[in-house]
Amino acid sequence: MTIASRIKDYLDSSETFYETVPHPRTATSARSAEAAHVPGDGVAKSVVIHHEEGYVLAVVPSTCRVDLRTLQEVIDRRMGLASETEVESLFDDCDSGAVPALGAPYGVPMVIDRRLEGQDAIWFEGGDHKTLVKMSGSDFDRLTRNCKHASFSRRA
Repeated sequence: MTIASRIKDYLDSSETFYETVPHPRTATSARSAEAAHVPGDGVAKSVVIHHEEGYVLAVVPSTCRVDLRTLQEVIDRRMGLASETEVESLFDDCDSGAVPALGAPYGVPMVIDRRLEGQDAIWFEGGDHKTLVKMSGSDFDRLTRNCKHASFSRRA
């Protein structure tokens, strides 16, 4: 795989310049940052959250964890982590666990941690465990400007 088809189509149609960064297979976004030799604070990690009305994609730097208690206050819903089956169903063109940091192509709303705002560059999983997508921070900010932005992460 390299980049998931929905992500590629979305980025191409939004006229966003991006590049792919191959790296050895990894199991986590933090390890992907290390393997690709990019800053972990600039790698956007996605966590799929299930709540009573559906799903939300919580996006934080790979060096952080989602603070579920704070996120619950931010989205004002009872919530929990989505199951692996739910994630695979939502992101069906991606490898299991390689969720890109863009929910729009999948119809999943997003909440972006403020630590990702104003970065020079953003990297995120491309849909497999061997490819990061790199774009300018301003393009990522543009693509996510209509998403909720809040502080809900803590350092890992």
